[in-house]
Amino acid sequence: MGKYQLDSKSQIAVTKFHEKQMPAKFDKKQQLEKARAEYLKNKQKQTDK
Repeated sequence: MGKYQLDSKSQIAVTKFHEKQMPAKFDKKQQLEKARAEYLKNKQKQTDK
């Protein structure tokens, strides 16, 4: 245990603070979906011309 003890309300506040400070994780699946949707949209534009 650490030197300083926090009550449960303070522990929750600290946890929320650290979650906000963490950088967003890189989600590969979401990135692939985005790239696929963009590709299909561009392909659709080319076939419409």
